[in-house]
Amino acid sequence: MDHEGLFVSERIKEVTMMCGREQSIYDQISSFGIALYVLGFFDSDDILSIDDIGQDEAAMVLQEHFTEIKKEEMPLDYHITRSKEKYLMVIGDPLLPEHFAVLTDSNTQKPFFSKLRYFGCGFDSLEELMSDFIGEDSLSSRDIHYFRKNQYISKVISFPSKIYIVKDDDEYLVCEHN
Repeated sequence: MDHEGLFVSERIKEVTMMCGREQSIYDQISSFGIALYVLGFFDSDDILSIDDIGQDEAAMVLQEHFTEIKKEEMPLDYHITRSKEKYLMVIGDPLLPEHFAVLTDSNTQKPFFSKLRYFGCGFDSLEELMSDFIGEDSLSSRDIHYFRKNQYISKVISFPSKIYIVKDDDEYLVCEHN
């Protein structure tokens, strides 16, 4: 398991632990927020400190950070903690999605992790996810899409940090540190 795989695993554990709490703020976080949190899209310390996103923002994330692929392009031997690639299943029109589910392990009977509307977070099969969504809001099996997260070459850009020192007489001093 690589470094990022460990973080993904820890985020999944955190989300499933939070799911069992009564009256938690977790209930206000959508499947979009949960899936993107698991994939590391938020710069936050925990699930409770993320700013949740709606359908329009989820569609923008898909357009900017993912590439749609065919179902046949999904890997047959995939585990999220061992692969640098990350996959997302989207239910609904990608321009106005209904649900996000993260592919975690293609060798299990329940390969997708997501937050369902009524049952909290967990691992589900494609059939379970389809039965929860298909038929509602005129969704059909044609409304299931697969996406691969785009790989970016990380380029570290450093900016000098500023330290503000405020004195008792309301004067202040700014120091830059590289």
